[in-house]
Amino acid sequence: MPRPHGIRRPHALLASAAAAATLLATALAAAPATADTPDDDTAAGKRVVGYFTNWGVYERNYHVKNIETSGSAAKLTHINYAFGNVTGGKCAIGDAYADYDKAYDAAGSVDGKADTWDDGALRGNFNQLRKLKKLHPGLKVVWSFGGWTWSGGFGEAAKNPAAFAESCYGLVKDPRWADVFDGIDIDWEYPNACGLTCDTSGRTAFRDVMAALRAKFGGKNLVTAAITADASAGGKIDAVDYAGAARYVDWYNPMTYDYFGAWEAKGPTAPHSPLSSYNGIPKAGFNTDATITKLTSLGIPSSKLLLGLGFYGRGWTGVTQSAPGGTATGPAKGTYEAGFEDYKVLKSKCPANGTVGGTAYAKCGNDWWSYDTPSTIAGKMAYKNRQNLGGTFFWELSGDTANGELIKAIN
Repeated sequence: MPRPHGIRRPHALLASAAAAATLLATALAAAPATADTPDDDTAAGKRVVGYFTNWGVYERNYHVKNIETSGSAAKLTHINYAFGNVTGGKCAIGDAYADYDKAYDAAGSVDGKADTWDDGALRGNFNQLRKLKKLHPGLKVVWSFGGWTWSGGFGEAAKNPAAFAESCYGLVKDPRWADVFDGIDIDWEYPNACGLTCDTSGRTAFRDVMAALRAKFGGKNLVTAAITADASAGGKIDAVDYAGAARYVDWYNPMTYDYFGAWEAKGPTAPHSPLSSYNGIPKAGFNTDATITKLTSLGIPSSKLLLGLGFYGRGWTGVTQSAPGGTATGPAKGTYEAGFEDYKVLKSKCPANGTVGGTAYAKCGNDWWSYDTPSTIAGKMAYKNRQNLGGTFFWELSGDTANGELIKAIN
């Protein structure tokens, strides 16, 4: 999924291998299997999980208050707060200013009350999320760690999972904001495979990390993970024991988007989030149905899998063919990133005029974009219900329209 720019910090020295093994064995033995909570808002099938990015308060000018004014807060069961960093084998703050120091005036605050400068007073996104939860008592907030930019730290963390879990618990449950967070989400891109960097921690490392987190966070806190959607033979799903780790998580968020994009500068053009395969799709196993089918075939309960949506499009330029499969010369221009644009911009800038594989695409001028619309999301919701999936999640809130057009299409 799209990620912020981040600064890496040097890793700390590890505890001894023997101590790590002992701590991990304890965590594996103690970690309970999980069960769906009985609350209607979090029961399997009804989850609606949206990512909120801490860097969105800058150039994007998207704040926690916008979650309320767009109507999104009333639709959400969970917010994934992205991202905390992973460095030195520990969980760490991602952006201290945005997270808990930025002062909001009355107009920018969720409840119309300005932040104070009292010693020890919580400010920033964390305080705004606290206020949002008071307006929506059933809403839960989960702190996500890692992401594309900061996944390089997980290899170090995996060498001593129990110490990593201890650090994460201490940070998530810091007394200053313990009431804000209801658990932890791990966005490791990708265990035992390559993302921005390559990881060689081994097939069981992810399972061991999730077991340690469950042992430390216990059964009353959520433990979730965003995972690869690469269902190709010998691909990223095959590199990890996701089935073995499943008993320690409340659910997985398979990232069923970004299958295709202008990192393949010359194309072929293809939708970044196809629901199903289609004639001419560039790579087998790169579609939502293939991902869900593969994960459930491993024995992962469908109730522990959420269907992933992108509230954005990916596009190419230099395209002459309207139908998918055309050649290109590079990424189309985007507001914040080449080849990437929010739905709220694309819906009027380049309106969808075709569908393929259960998602939408559009050609305008020399540019070709693919993205989900309320109509294609409705089709994906029907699929979610047929497959008895645990709910829906999406990246990310600021890509939607000011009145929450996409989230309102989620059932």
